[in-house]
Amino acid sequence: MILRRDRPGLSELPRDPRADQYPMPSVPDGWYAVLRSAHLRRGKVVSLHYFGRALVAFRGSDGEVAVRDAHCPHYGAHLGAGGRVVDGKLECPFHGWQFDTDGSCASAPFAARAPRVALGGFPVREHSGLIFVYTGPEEPTWEVPVVPEATARDYARPIDDVLQARIHVQEMRENIVDESHFHHIHGQSEPPVQELHPDGPFAEIHSRFRKSVLGYWLDNSFDVFMYGPGVMVVRTSGLLITMTAIALTTPIDDTTSELRMLYYIQRPARVPYATPLLKLAFRMVALDEVREELEIWDHKIHRPRPVLLPHEKGIKALRRWYAQFYSPESPQALSNTLPQNDSRELETSS
Repeated sequence: MILRRDRPGLSELPRDPRADQYPMPSVPDGWYAVLRSAHLRRGKVVSLHYFGRALVAFRGSDGEVAVRDAHCPHYGAHLGAGGRVVDGKLECPFHGWQFDTDGSCASAPFAARAPRVALGGFPVREHSGLIFVYTGPEEPTWEVPVVPEATARDYARPIDDVLQARIHVQEMRENIVDESHFHHIHGQSEPPVQELHPDGPFAEIHSRFRKSVLGYWLDNSFDVFMYGPGVMVVRTSGLLITMTAIALTTPIDDTTSELRMLYYIQRPARVPYATPLLKLAFRMVALDEVREELEIWDHKIHRPRPVLLPHEKGIKALRRWYAQFYSPESPQALSNTLPQNDSRELETSS
């Protein structure tokens, strides 16, 4: 990982136990992307580990995706460790039990009829080159919209960057509304003016991104679309580069989260051959900044009542919106909400 030269290596610091303590549940209710469509071919079983659970993904005979619990209810074998897909059914490598995409047992060798057991799993959707699962206690009442750029011909194949950090997924999302870090980490001339516009499980931010990049002045629109707790689409457009980033934040377990960034760069209409150069320049500038953030996230602790400057309004607004994704029955669900007049703001003189 590459850090700014004026900072010590954070990986050498001892980890404070408080960095793994959060007042909210580790898995907010909502849609999460667990796999790219291209990585799940027919006839293959892919092992996954999210939400503190061992999972497997496979396609049925009709091509539909299933994401189910990985361990066979018969004798506990891991279905991703040697399991295979036979006629669209997932077959256990230990005793040959087979399971349909809905998780139900379809057959078991030497059984007069299929045992009435099933693999747990999730509602699944597939679009925009991604496989999503829903983690709520009830059936989903909203959907992640299609991202047209993911399949548009005028956008290049994505830069796919997958990282892990010891941080809650909510704090990963708070990063987009942390106005001050855009100056200190990303080199923006000053903190952007941002206002969160919530709409049920969706929210939007419309702003601008201004910074010097490799000697060129970048002044781009910066439009953020949030779809629940785990999916965010950022669209930025300007003279030098137009790009759509899909930011996917997914809980791995109680202490670790995954950040997957898919960057879709629009091919310049007049000079399409410049696309590789744009992708290279983007990698040189942006990816190191993300890694710098993850090093910091690995050691930060959660502040339920952060000390905020007067211009830092985004974190409070996002926490109020994000609180809806914690199940009401959870005793921790409401402890993360910041009341309108209950934040500690640092007063500064003008």
